[in-house]
Amino acid sequence: MTNQKRWKGFLWILPSLFGTIIFYCVPLMDVIRRSVTENAGSAFVGLKNFQTVFENTASQLAAKNTLRFIAICIPLLLSLSLLLAVVIMRCRWGNFYKSAMLLPMALPAVSVALIWKLLFHNHGVLNGVLTLIGLQTTDWLNSGASFWVLVLSYLWRNIGYDMVLWIAGLQQIENDIYEAARVDGAGEIRIFFWIILPNMKQVFYTVAVLSLLNSFKVFREAYLVAGNYPHESMYLMQHLFNNWFAALSLDKMSAASVLLGMVILLMIILLHRAWGNDLC
Repeated sequence: MTNQKRWKGFLWILPSLFGTIIFYCVPLMDVIRRSVTENAGSAFVGLKNFQTVFENTASQLAAKNTLRFIAICIPLLLSLSLLLAVVIMRCRWGNFYKSAMLLPMALPAVSVALIWKLLFHNHGVLNGVLTLIGLQTTDWLNSGASFWVLVLSYLWRNIGYDMVLWIAGLQQIENDIYEAARVDGAGEIRIFFWIILPNMKQVFYTVAVLSLLNSFKVFREAYLVAGNYPHESMYLMQHLFNNWFAALSLDKMSAASVLLGMVILLMIILLHRAWGNDLC
């Protein structure tokens, strides 16, 4: 490739590169700068903001709930979506089911929030059904059950998307492998554990990273359903950032953002070391 062609290629990507620097890199550098300065952003305070974040009870609660949410939701989402993908691949109406499972992602967040309020309000549909059959009702959105409502919301909204990703990986496995396994007497369970899972390593890394990133988007529904200060069981890091931003506590918010970014990056690195090396 000549130098002239190299410069032409660079000129083509220059607008996107310039936009990335302006709208991503510069704000990121500003967040890092504010994390080690006072709220006004002028005086250097070192690690004081990070110490404040660690000692803050609200940030401790938010971090605990966020880690708990990720630890429960990601394994559930990956396993359930993979099982659904395997089942739908063998269904006659597979394309119809795929479209139906993707429908939750097409719904606006406000509509989803209204559905959850209709179902899980103290005087909502679910408690009405429980009353009719003689069971005890629960204040779903103002008790410890609100965390599981949030988990259900995340799974319901993202399971179809992950399922489609798994299906794309399953379609890369040759039918001859399945037929050879069945000829040798392997049942569906053995085929799943000895053929499907080993061939899904590359797809697993992609689906796991996307699921991790999507888990931080659940705040929209939680905020619309329960507001700035929901029940403590569903108080996440996103609520903390939103409240600190409203209070203009930019120093604490920046320090917490840097810490959260480091944790997410560490998770992605660990996933890559465990599963992503097969991509190379």
